[in-house]
Amino acid sequence: MAPTAEEPRPAVPYGTPESPRIAVRGEAHLEVDPEIARIGITVSARGTDRREALADLTRRNATAMDLVKSYGDAVERLETGAFSISPELTKHGRGERVRAYHGRVHLTAELTDFTALGELTTRLADLDLTRVDGPWWALRPDSPCHRQARQQAVREAVQRAREYAEALGTTLAALVELADIGAENAQPYPAGPGRAMRSMSFAGSTPEEAAPLDLEPERQHVYAQVNARFTMAPPEL
Repeated sequence: MAPTAEEPRPAVPYGTPESPRIAVRGEAHLEVDPEIARIGITVSARGTDRREALADLTRRNATAMDLVKSYGDAVERLETGAFSISPELTKHGRGERVRAYHGRVHLTAELTDFTALGELTTRLADLDLTRVDGPWWALRPDSPCHRQARQQAVREAVQRAREYAEALGTTLAALVELADIGAENAQPYPAGPGRAMRSMSFAGSTPEEAAPLDLEPERQHVYAQVNARFTMAPPEL
């Protein structure tokens, strides 16, 4: 059966002889200092009595939180994650005999003062049954570095298109399209954890405090890519 109406055709991206088009890609890569650092803190407790294990866990969790909060404005965020307390059954014998109880609380701290970071991680790792993971360096989602990279990518696209037009002895006429590549899969933080430090402490605090760790912030890489289409004046070939 013949169609009653003509179906619309998609726009041709190649332009016309009277209005040729140039399609280019603009890219930018910046290497900048991180703005925040995250550390993971796991506080543990173990005991043969459930209530005593829970009391030890509560006390150690309060000690760790008070220590982090004592750094004031250097700590931008402190959050409590997973909490668990579970029995450990004996491997031999009949019945459900409990050998010990294990408790854990996971905390996440976000710092902006990297000078205080080394001291805090050292003091946390010196606490009883406390594990420290990190740091993971990152930029804020609204960091001006992202805007700077996007603008630089656009400028590079314009410059590249202008150079192509100049090679043909003509000039750019108008911008037809500007597309941000990978906008649907944008991530606020780097996919990989970056350089990480891990330390554990299962002993009591020593009479003398350990020397603060010397942590060197890992440089962050910011990428931006755009596709751009321009029209240009017809060249004389």
